[in-house]
Amino acid sequence: MQPTALTQKMPWRHIGEHALFWLLASLMLTFFFGATKPTYWWGFVDNLMYLPIHMSYFYVMAYWVMPHYLLQGKYGWFALFMVLCIMSSALMTRILDITVIDPRVYNEYQKQDPTFTWNKIHGSFAYQLFNMQYFANAAKGVNLVIWTALTIKFFKMWHERREAALQAELNFLKGQVHPHFLFNTLNNIYALSLSKSDKAPAVVIGLSEILKYMLYETKADTVPLKRDVEAMQNYIELEKLRYEGRLDLNVKIQDGIDEHRIAPLLLAPLVENAFKHGTSEQVGDVWINIDLSIRDQKLKFKVSNSKPTILPGDIERHKGNIGLPNVKKRLELLYPKAHQLKIYEEDVLFAIILEVNLDKHISL
Repeated sequence: MQPTALTQKMPWRHIGEHALFWLLASLMLTFFFGATKPTYWWGFVDNLMYLPIHMSYFYVMAYWVMPHYLLQGKYGWFALFMVLCIMSSALMTRILDITVIDPRVYNEYQKQDPTFTWNKIHGSFAYQLFNMQYFANAAKGVNLVIWTALTIKFFKMWHERREAALQAELNFLKGQVHPHFLFNTLNNIYALSLSKSDKAPAVVIGLSEILKYMLYETKADTVPLKRDVEAMQNYIELEKLRYEGRLDLNVKIQDGIDEHRIAPLLLAPLVENAFKHGTSEQVGDVWINIDLSIRDQKLKFKVSNSKPTILPGDIERHKGNIGLPNVKKRLELLYPKAHQLKIYEEDVLFAIILEVNLDKHISL
């Protein structure tokens, strides 16, 4: 049996939340309209009688009309069914008023004051049912609750859809890092194999450690900063094997990063950019400086490298690879208004400075 739309949209764990809402809604209606009843307790009991009408109206709108028509862009059908729900709920409310609620209230007032009269209950059933004043009041009363609930539901649905879209985009961006990272490292292995270098096995082992981290430890929203730094350092060790003694590499990692967490795979692509678009294109001695520090939950990560002197300086060349745009987009999604990514290019160097407030991460 296929699950219904209702069971799909409202898991059993949410029943308690719904029950609490309907209780609060009944109390709210009692507060607003209980003064017209003999006592507020009477008002509360009457509102419980209205509850099946309110709930039917809400669940039809929230789990059928809105998903199938409003969110599908069928606005004409949505308007039609909305009017039908409003009219039918008001009609059922008036029938309940005429047959149960009003006679009950009238009899109680009569016990307190035998001379009490109430124009609302005068006339035939049809006259009372289609009295526009009371019909409009019934529609107003039921819609006060239902549209409050529907507004909450609509916002929640919009929020869930937005989160799902953001999560899908983040998964896509994170997935881009893996093949891109792997492609560049396999190129290193290929270059070493061509020269029959004894370093190739060490590169394979190092690559396996990086892939283990990428495949099994980066699925969470955040990872320990220390672990992400270790993956970055493993990549650096792989790259160092290619340069013999011509690479001047300085890496400075501040102590005390163990207690911090960060979105995975934000740092390594910046280092990869320095190797791929700086040192690998330069003949002769090359240099890379890497500095990571944290102060008051604010991470500062600076990567600078020498530039190829035989190629013209073109910042767009550095921006055009997958790594930097990927990092920039993920930062916008995960650390909105809580990060800065600055890119500097001079005649002899290229530098990237990343600043992130680690405690401002958005979980999706």
